[in-house]
Amino acid sequence: MFEFSITARSGRARAGLLTTPHGVVKTPLFMPVGTQGSVKGISPRELKEIGSQIVLANTYHLLLRPGPERVRALGGLHWFAAYDGPWLTDSGGFQVMSLGDLRKIDEQGVTFRSHLNGDLVVLTPERSIEAQEALGADIIMAFDECPPYPSSPDYLKASVGRTLRWLERSLKAKTRPDQALFAIAQGGVDLELRRTSVLATVAFDTPGFAIGGLAVGEPKEDMYPAVELSTRLLPDHKPRYLMGVGHPEDLVAAVALGVDMFDCVYPTRTGRFGYALVPEGRLNLKLSRYLDDPRPIDPACDCYACTHYSRAYLSHLVRAEEILALRMLSLHNLRYLHRLMEAAWEAIQSRDYGAFAREFAGRRFREGIPPWFTLALREGGHWG
Repeated sequence: MFEFSITARSGRARAGLLTTPHGVVKTPLFMPVGTQGSVKGISPRELKEIGSQIVLANTYHLLLRPGPERVRALGGLHWFAAYDGPWLTDSGGFQVMSLGDLRKIDEQGVTFRSHLNGDLVVLTPERSIEAQEALGADIIMAFDECPPYPSSPDYLKASVGRTLRWLERSLKAKTRPDQALFAIAQGGVDLELRRTSVLATVAFDTPGFAIGGLAVGEPKEDMYPAVELSTRLLPDHKPRYLMGVGHPEDLVAAVALGVDMFDCVYPTRTGRFGYALVPEGRLNLKLSRYLDDPRPIDPACDCYACTHYSRAYLSHLVRAEEILALRMLSLHNLRYLHRLMEAAWEAIQSRDYGAFAREFAGRRFREGIPPWFTLALREGGHWG
């Protein structure tokens, strides 16, 4: 039911095929985030039209409402949310971290107050897996602790050990053979702890592995050595998932190092704030300069927004706070990231990912390519 094969390589970048019970997808890929079982403002039909391959849902939010057992009774996420392609559910660890002082972590799990009604909730590895099995996603995640940035060395070390013990309990709790459980390596930007976590996590031999605990506020100069080390130590024949990363430049840099999967709320959240992603960065359509601009957001884009509307019209809608603008910008931004990953796939197939990444950087970084991006390309075998 679950297979991964690499079809081409260019340096450390890989193009692959990931087989799930609900379809075969191409990697590298970006996963839209459907926090509560829905990508905000975008229908399942539109997701498929723009090239979405896997949709992510958040266990924490669905645990609180409508409840995983209700979703199970209504056919699981595939039927309940009317998206019949592959789903991935996170474990709830990241959302719990974001609660800050509203939660308490101990060896058993996490106790927190619901942000909806204040009810006391206990989330353990066993409960997380039970909920994810009820939700019915194709890929589920081990329950982990995502430490905030910055964290003390002692806290990071304790969280790495706890995440490994929670991984063991997550695997013991798993009962459904039609779901693939991915383990998550932690360690923050401490490279020795990151090495320890990755090597210990790999020993569990799960169908795929995630790189967690990054893109939580640390400088990119610290983030990318951790990504480079992680991909170098993770098994070559299994998918690698960099959690919570969605800026275009991060996708290009991480693919160069051998990452296969990404997710982030960035493209849709950015769209709801009136920004549109373009190769040079992003357009702020709240600005009056776009009110008389007849061009599409991106002439090269084939999304509905770009093939039907002008920047002028969308800028007008943004300023008028019309819902259509927020939907169209979210749709375009997702399509932009999907097109970026499709182009990356083609470049890897042609064994020329370096040229693709350097061309991207030339358009994106007009004030000079930052050292962290150069590092990623150099370590990935794509520079010079």
